[in-house]
Amino acid sequence: MAHDVVVEYSPQTSGFSDTHERITRAMVAKRLAALIGFAYGGEYDGSAHYPGKVYFVPSDTLIGLEHTVQLGIAGERDLFGGVVPYPFVATKAITHPLIEPNVLAPEGWSDTFLHQVHSAVLDGYSVFTAEQAHAACERLLENGPVRLKPVHATAGRGQRVIRSLSELTEALAGIDEAELADAGLVLEENLTAVTTYSVGQVRVADLTATYYGSQRLTTDNAGDEIYGGSDLVVARGDFDALVRLPLPESIRIAVEQARVYDAATSLFPGMFASRRNYDVAQGMNPRGQWRSGVLEQSWRMGGATGAEMAALEAFRADPVVQVVRASTFEIYGESHAPPPQATVYFRGIDERVGLLTKYTMVEAHDDTR
Repeated sequence: MAHDVVVEYSPQTSGFSDTHERITRAMVAKRLAALIGFAYGGEYDGSAHYPGKVYFVPSDTLIGLEHTVQLGIAGERDLFGGVVPYPFVATKAITHPLIEPNVLAPEGWSDTFLHQVHSAVLDGYSVFTAEQAHAACERLLENGPVRLKPVHATAGRGQRVIRSLSELTEALAGIDEAELADAGLVLEENLTAVTTYSVGQVRVADLTATYYGSQRLTTDNAGDEIYGGSDLVVARGDFDALVRLPLPESIRIAVEQARVYDAATSLFPGMFASRRNYDVAQGMNPRGQWRSGVLEQSWRMGGATGAEMAALEAFRADPVVQVVRASTFEIYGESHAPPPQATVYFRGIDERVGLLTKYTMVEAHDDTR
């Protein structure tokens, strides 16, 4: 395996990446190399000759089967992340139906997928024109405020609650018509008193780990409330191993909804992923009803990946270990140094988000907690 390498890969379509994200991805790639038994090869060089196997750690979900085959990515054992046949499949737009049949939608749109996940998602629509947005918003406003979500944004950034059609018009004024037609927007019932769970699975070499957990919110250096980390319970094995654990009813529902969503993705031709993560929100809708549903998917390295890596390393180190707890932390501004046993992914000043500390902790699972 001397010539086999793990490399980072940034598709040309990725755009700007924050310093803390680049450093985190490099560290994940190094840890994956150690886990698999490969060398670490740095950033992928398309002009270089790689004599052995190349395992990719992309910055984003990869789009286009022909392109990935040219890279040598033919299946989930070739990357940490996923490959989808159409751009919209990698975004929040995949989750909700169109406002009416046969309106403008991206290539590859699947009503069959949406039918299969209907019971596992919240009420909402994906829209690709201002007219669709107004029609969808008007329908959803009949039951209360609506959440408007950019389909590419992460960590909750860019979302806003819409309480009237005039507020929607104001929000749409800043969105280019061509950009809307290309990427779309999501309009979704707005929940309050929300708990967001992460449910997912990672498969690396001969290891499979499946987990549930909750997300924490924090305040960034601009004063906005965003993602602050995840606390996961990770089982060795697939979804069956996870559901054999004693799960509270709310978590059992979240896991089953994520499982329904995950299974339905097989409808997209040629899609595969070694890292699958689903955000499931639970809370009260404007009518006072408790609701639960998958918000979005991630088939690329994400906020919970540090915890996923820690769990895989624990399973590799001790074949007897079947369940662990793993947590990630993202702390903005001045903070105490991470605990000595923490794996620190970033601690410093990022040119865009400012002072930030990111680290991971792992510990034995205790069923009594």
